[in-house]
Amino acid sequence: MKKGIHPKMYDATVTCACGAQYKVKSTKKEMRVEVCAQCHPFYTGVTSKLVDTTGRVEKFNRKYKRKKSKR
Repeated sequence: MKKGIHPKMYDATVTCACGAQYKVKSTKKEMRVEVCAQCHPFYTGVTSKLVDTTGRVEKFNRKYKRKKSKR
């Protein structure tokens, strides 16, 4: 391998907005992220709720509501 062409590697600390910290190897000494495996909804299983402020879901349901057949 050629000498002097590879970046220097550090033991880096990754800090999430939720407060979790991880130790990794990186070319930067410190990194800050917004979401991690502890707070991301995909990994935690938390489902996001549908926020409907204008009544669009109800309007859609009324418009396309299936009518019961009289059989």
